[in-house]
Amino acid sequence: MQPDSARVVAVCVVHAELEVPSRVGRTAIDKRPVAGRVAVRTLGLDGDHVCDTKHHGGVHQAVYAYAEEDARRWGAELGRELPPGWFGENLRIAGVPVSDAVIGARWSIGDTLLEVSAPRVPCSTFQHWAGEAHWVKRFTLQSDTGAYLRVLTEGTIGAGDEVRIVHTPDHGITVRDLFTGHDPERLAILLATEPTISDDVRMQIERHGRRHANATLARAQRVDMTSASAQLGEQTGAEL
Repeated sequence: MQPDSARVVAVCVVHAELEVPSRVGRTAIDKRPVAGRVAVRTLGLDGDHVCDTKHHGGVHQAVYAYAEEDARRWGAELGRELPPGWFGENLRIAGVPVSDAVIGARWSIGDTLLEVSAPRVPCSTFQHWAGEAHWVKRFTLQSDTGAYLRVLTEGTIGAGDEVRIVHTPDHGITVRDLFTGHDPERLAILLATEPTISDDVRMQIERHGRRHANATLARAQRVDMTSASAQLGEQTGAEL
């Protein structure tokens, strides 16, 4: 269903690179709103870039969107204003539950066409930038990750542009579903129904599957041990 009054609040690109304690040593997470229309290309917005090209960027992480509603909730919790760009996002969007967008959904914004491709995974650089205790853990538990977008049709985007959801896949698996991995068997549907998903997403699904299998095995082993202990206790009592 098309949200009412879904729009772009701000378009953000790199303001300045910052030094951070990481392997790369620098980050482009400091993004700020820019005026006018911004060209959106296959690898991202004009004026924007990433420093850690091993873990960020590329066609499946060309554009990062974050919901205004989620930013306001975080702002209330942290007791501080979180302006557009604070999450490292390119697009601050109102009226769309970005973290609950369906993987493979297509958004028409301006004269571009974008496809929801993956959740944002928080990292130590985000922790350093936020300056909040246990930020990665808190962000992970909340799971309001925002969404990476793939550029299907290049064009321009400006603040105030309408966001129109023009296609939603039937599988219904959302960005949040993929991030949390609560139902790995259902996530496997993506492997069959969304052939354009990235290798990173495929590995994420596989990790969820392994974690779920290991947890299931551990529970079964605990049940077996409990059962064995009970049987041993019954035998000992009978002997006495």
